[in-house]
Amino acid sequence: MLGTIVNALAILVGSGLVLITGLRMPEKYNETVIKSISLAVVLIGIMNALEVNDLMLVIFSLAIGSFIGEFLDIEERLENLGQMVEKRFSNMGDGIAKGFVTASLLYCVGSMAIVGSLESGLTNNHETLFAKSVLDGISSIIFTSSFGIGVLFSAIPVFLYQGLITLTASFMKQFLIDSVVADMTAVGGLLIIAIGLNILEVKKIKVGNMLPAIFIPLAYFIIRSAFGL
Repeated sequence: MLGTIVNALAILVGSGLVLITGLRMPEKYNETVIKSISLAVVLIGIMNALEVNDLMLVIFSLAIGSFIGEFLDIEERLENLGQMVEKRFSNMGDGIAKGFVTASLLYCVGSMAIVGSLESGLTNNHETLFAKSVLDGISSIIFTSSFGIGVLFSAIPVFLYQGLITLTASFMKQFLIDSVVADMTAVGGLLIIAIGLNILEVKKIKVGNMLPAIFIPLAYFIIRSAFGL
């Protein structure tokens, strides 16, 4: 759990630094910087997506996972949580819900979040999550400058999400073979691309409702193993 704790703290420190000091980039810089980062987000997503091992499995994972996510209405629940935070801190500006949802999804669906948490739980190696902590800490400064305090609260789902993966990794060790992790990473990469497109305002995509897709390759391998296929 050390890597996950450090990651959550990095987001808190980065966001807190902006909120405490009041340091903000001028509005005209904010939009350009955010858009430039979103291009990098898309690039990271493409690189991760290219890790694909079984393309058909990735396609089915997206379809099945999105169906499950729509049924659970994950995106709506995230937005409602963000709006609760926004109402509580309404005196600190608008857009808090957007900052919370955007940052939470970005920090949770990446391959570094998945692979890093798995490494942390399986081998007690926290290097990937430490590296992710640096990246998240820096980006949290920029995002908080634009979206406000909502980014600070994204540390909570990051802690819960990565912590859960870390804690359960030891029980799933026999199933987390390289091909499974590769397909989970590929699905996560495609979701990262979708997040980048959302930030660029190219198209509104319910990435939150696609989150279950990341775990479909693992579920498929477990079922296949159980039936000896």
